[in-house]
Amino acid sequence: MFTLDSRLQQDTLAIGDFPLCRLLLSNDANYPWFILVPRREDISELFQLDVTDQQQLWRETTALAEVLKDSFDADKLNVATLGNVVSQLHMHVIVRKRDDAAWPAPVWGKQPAKPYSAEQVAQIRERLRLVLTDDFRFLEG
Repeated sequence: MFTLDSRLQQDTLAIGDFPLCRLLLSNDANYPWFILVPRREDISELFQLDVTDQQQLWRETTALAEVLKDSFDADKLNVATLGNVVSQLHMHVIVRKRDDAAWPAPVWGKQPAKPYSAEQVAQIRERLRLVLTDDFRFLEG
């Protein structure tokens, strides 16, 4: 059974589910920062996913990145799996703009997190609702 790491639960807002991954929004309004988490147990590394899931993770990551680049008018997207603090496999997809608070440096630790308002989250959900495919299921919240 899939269980989301407690640190991810604490620091993110659940947006919805792709066929493989849960889509989360980092609760930091400094950057549109999304996280994909494969709904598989005890996976910390990409190579631990079977080949089909590896391919699906990449399809979901690239589909999300394309949507975010267009929807948020990104100058650059940062896409990475790191997992030094949270070992559960997760893929960061972060929208970067030349005028963001950390540009051109990494976003980690540059600014204190600024939580989203309910209105901002609703706007992001609506923005994504307009462009995500039928394969994506939004979660309530």
